[in-house]
Amino acid sequence: MKDRIVGQVKRVNGPVILIKDVTDAAMMEMVRIGEQQLIGEVVKLHDGSATVQVYEDATGICPGDNVYGSGMSLSVELGPGLIGTIYDGIQRPLEKLMGVSGAYISRGVTFPALDHEKKWPFVPTVEVGANLTRGMVLGEVLETERVMHKIMVPPSIDECVVANIVGEGSYTVEDIIATVVLPDGREEKLTMTQRWPIRVPRPVHDRLPLAQPLITGLRVIDSLFPLAKGGTVAIPGGFGTGKTMTQHSIAQWCDADIIVYIGCGERGNEMTDVLREFPQLIDPRTGQSLMERTLLIANTSNMPVSAREASIYTGITMAEYYRDQGYHVAIMADSTSRWAEALRELSGRMEEMPAEEGFPAYLPTRIAQFYERAGLMQSLSGETGSVSIIGAVSPPGGDFSEPVTQHTKRFVRCFWGLDRSLASSRHFPAISWIDSYTEYLAEVQPWWSQHSEGTWQINRQKIMELLQKEVRLQQIVKLVGPDALPDSQNFILEVCTLFKTAFLQQDAFSEIDRFCSVGKQVRMLDLILEYYQRGSDAIAKGVPMVKIRRLKVIQEIARMRLTIENEDLAAFDKLQLRLERSIDQLGGIYED
Repeated sequence: MKDRIVGQVKRVNGPVILIKDVTDAAMMEMVRIGEQQLIGEVVKLHDGSATVQVYEDATGICPGDNVYGSGMSLSVELGPGLIGTIYDGIQRPLEKLMGVSGAYISRGVTFPALDHEKKWPFVPTVEVGANLTRGMVLGEVLETERVMHKIMVPPSIDECVVANIVGEGSYTVEDIIATVVLPDGREEKLTMTQRWPIRVPRPVHDRLPLAQPLITGLRVIDSLFPLAKGGTVAIPGGFGTGKTMTQHSIAQWCDADIIVYIGCGERGNEMTDVLREFPQLIDPRTGQSLMERTLLIANTSNMPVSAREASIYTGITMAEYYRDQGYHVAIMADSTSRWAEALRELSGRMEEMPAEEGFPAYLPTRIAQFYERAGLMQSLSGETGSVSIIGAVSPPGGDFSEPVTQHTKRFVRCFWGLDRSLASSRHFPAISWIDSYTEYLAEVQPWWSQHSEGTWQINRQKIMELLQKEVRLQQIVKLVGPDALPDSQNFILEVCTLFKTAFLQQDAFSEIDRFCSVGKQVRMLDLILEYYQRGSDAIAKGVPMVKIRRLKVIQEIARMRLTIENEDLAAFDKLQLRLERSIDQLGGIYED
């Protein structure tokens, strides 16, 4: 449907189009170009002209083509039916586009983001005469087995009184479910859908302090570098270091209610694997497909660069919508480097002054605007929900000093640096315990103390100190060899090696080891540190380290991640008892 004409095309420069004779256009307004109705957005206005970035292939657009304004910003459609759908960067459903245009998206083809014909079971939660404010819940829709979708009063309505509301039944997202009266006497008809501009954060009642970790099931993350629910983290790493695989594992096993996966400028074959594998992944909590709580946004590297720039805003707006309903949402953005490259290309075409490595001067601002939309919030309806952002960064050549990685580090409080040498040695996840850090320790420490009988913080500090000592000792070993070290120092190397293989490393193909519960993580760390303490005492009594290393129980500790089930914590008691007896027997022999 064509809207009012706001100008004509003057010049075409790839996805950036200059519009002349602009009479009625607004900044960030969504427009449609030419007879093919290509979607675009006004990004600059100056003296009767406008610059528009187009979200589709601009081939065939000619000077003189009309530009039609819509009167609204680039927005997403929010309502039942988002879960399980695969969208492109501007929220067009890819499966429906494929049905019309085949494997390659035809220009100008668009569909509503939500299915306007499907009926949803609506259950009202308010009655006629109820006084409501923005964000309050009108009713509920069972969207999937995991997700109870809450239909809320749009944020644009500050106050209203319910004049009429439908009874329990099945309705489409376009059906009027309620009529409300505004303070000035006007009536407003409400449906199950809302529209919201993607670049504007959705309003909340309050931002709450972070207190609970996002449990991922990966020991190196949960025990050493935890991320709080509502926090932000960067996963930088070069090609092949496992950024995507780490995000896949977190998406499947983390305790977030909703997963939003944004494939931003990644290679087509990688996104194809994601789109094929995600529907086949089983949610361990329900036994159903992981798609029952997942939204996918696929914007590959061969898709229009402008849509890539918009894709992360599309994803985080949908995440905020579910956060407002009281859900904990985890966003996997893969990768923000490709998004920054899209910014660089668009900036160059608009002839803006480049900054470091050609990126626009406003790159840090855009990165900050994205990550600051994370957080633990009290919604307008009083619900508590969170958005956690896990952003992959793909620095060229694995160089962490490049601008995107450096600016991202300024705005995130957790950093999981991937190490190429670990990835090459098939150590998964290849998160470096030397380069990584977290600033959420103080926030999550009370939660961990409650779930570890107060031992987590002390044990984490002990093992991190041992890993730091190992780095210094390894430098000495490279110079003079391990034989120059006394047994007490060689034992530190031995314990750290055991810790890396028995704790930090996980087997994604093992039914037992691919996810590790909090209880199992605590007991594994306790056991390894008990081995260090008792072994050090035995060495001080004269026991040779080689004798300790050859104990049968040490081999059992090395394999415990693969042999002990998450629920079988009693097995750790037996293993610890055997460890104590074995080392005590050695100590007794050498004392005699």
